[in-house]
Amino acid sequence: MELSEDPELQPILFELFLSMYLVTVLGNLLIILAVSSDPHLHTSMYLFLSNLSLADIGFISTMVPNMIVGIQTQSRVTSYVGCLTQMSFFLIFRCMDDMLLTVMAYDRFVAICHPLNYQVIMNPRLCGFLVLVSLLLSLLESQLHNLIALYFTYFKDVEIANFFCQPSQILSLICFDTFTKNIIMYTVGAIYGFLPFLLL
Repeated sequence: MELSEDPELQPILFELFLSMYLVTVLGNLLIILAVSSDPHLHTSMYLFLSNLSLADIGFISTMVPNMIVGIQTQSRVTSYVGCLTQMSFFLIFRCMDDMLLTVMAYDRFVAICHPLNYQVIMNPRLCGFLVLVSLLLSLLESQLHNLIALYFTYFKDVEIANFFCQPSQILSLICFDTFTKNIIMYTVGAIYGFLPFLLL
């Protein structure tokens, strides 16, 4: 959707979103660089933090560049295939954020409740496994949404008038009744929203 149709406001919006995007990406890259360059930071907490920074870079890069291009070119239309691609990456990185925050909470739980066994419990193999599980669960959620959206093939020529494609937008296009849409949204939300919340 358009943020503003005022032509005098377009350069200000462009500069504002571009600067916020660059600051966010640069900040997360600095976190990754600091963790990877300092041997004292090669612990489980900082491994998770650098992976969270990487997921945040991907998360913001799924939306903001498309919005910046839309502001610059005055085009807010996204194809259905482009929307599915954007939604897929958005869901991967959003779910990865949630899963990594849950893993970080578990890491802090072990550090506080079992400080003498912390190094044994949170060994590098377990940390790598937890990051891999977070990625695989994120891919699974993304593919669930894509399978549901691709099951209905008669919307391939649709253009969506928005710079960002939300899963609920795609479900509104493909579901004729609100009951099916609500069942899908609540099921996926319960699995990927309530489960990390419960673990936290």
